[in-house]
Amino acid sequence: MTEQGKTRWPLVFAIWAAGLGVAAQYGKISIVFDRLAQLYPDAGASISFTVSLVGLMGIVFGLVAGMFVASFGFRRTIVCSLWVGAAMSALQAMHLPFAIFLATRVIEGLSHLGVVVAAPVLMAQLSSNRDRGLVMTLWSTFFGVAFSLLAWLGLPLVAAQGVLALFWLHAGVMAGLALLLGFALRDVPVPAREARPAFKSLPALHLPVYRSAWKVAPAAGWLFYTCCFVAILTVIPPYIAVESRGFVLGAMPLASIAVSMTVGVQLLRRVSAVTVVQMGFLFCAASVLWLWAMPGYPLACITLAGAMGLVQGASFAAIPQLNESAAARAESSGVLAQSGNLGNTIGTPLMVAALGVSGFGGLMATLLVLFLGGFGVHVFLAAQRRRVGG
Repeated sequence: MTEQGKTRWPLVFAIWAAGLGVAAQYGKISIVFDRLAQLYPDAGASISFTVSLVGLMGIVFGLVAGMFVASFGFRRTIVCSLWVGAAMSALQAMHLPFAIFLATRVIEGLSHLGVVVAAPVLMAQLSSNRDRGLVMTLWSTFFGVAFSLLAWLGLPLVAAQGVLALFWLHAGVMAGLALLLGFALRDVPVPAREARPAFKSLPALHLPVYRSAWKVAPAAGWLFYTCCFVAILTVIPPYIAVESRGFVLGAMPLASIAVSMTVGVQLLRRVSAVTVVQMGFLFCAASVLWLWAMPGYPLACITLAGAMGLVQGASFAAIPQLNESAAARAESSGVLAQSGNLGNTIGTPLMVAALGVSGFGGLMATLLVLFLGGFGVHVFLAAQRRRVGG
């Protein structure tokens, strides 16, 4: 471990690449969603399950994954999850019946969970105290970077070779990552394994984690963040002028990543991660007020995305700051995965409902409440930690 020494950057980037691979488990379907009906013309409305099933696994098993990863082993979890992901993509590329395709998506959801729980724990272990904020912020970019790469490289491949070619490519990338990390991590010291929890005890084990103001804090704020981010990119575009819409939508995710990797990293070296998250939520609320006053204004949209970047990176950095042991970090990562999938699932329907009831003002009011709620929940949990004596 390098809790005090130098950051092992090659391994950090290798594990981050694994994050890109599992983010593509979402992205490879999202970018070709309009084409899936051609592969499965009889699927009808059930085609939507191709996206939601992966997230459902995170909602149901997020915390459970954190517990089992600590017992199964972080290194083994990442490598095995990548191999499983490669196998599922290869099966999908064979154009099997739709029911089997859905089954592969369920298994992919478990593969995805294994990596997103284990990877940030190992990255934190492999980083120095000074670089840990930067490392965790790097990890927080894995979704945005993966979606950008899929848009830049995957869509041309699909246009030339079809959807199944993208699945084959993803299978190959996942297998390559499994081989790379299986080799690169073989001599890396990893946290000692915890005892495997008994299945009958799992429901009772959830409550102590949820009641821990240290383990649940990153996830609590993350729920409010994820309710907003994808939903904003989905419902805001009609309010942006057509001539600038493409530029703004492309710039928003990049602004979020750029702010998290620059301003966010510098702030993390000066103040706590929770403080940076709180600052991010307040800047988001201010940006919403600006956008409310000037609907669709490009600079307001990009500023909002940039402010969300502070929340993005610092939320992951808060996990190792608030939790010292690898097992606690794994549980905290599991809860964060759980809340993130829940937020992604309910966010867009919530925004659409707000639009339907109260129009643009209702949408902005909902966003304002959510961002202030994210700030408030961190204030509350920080008070709980002080009261307990943390």
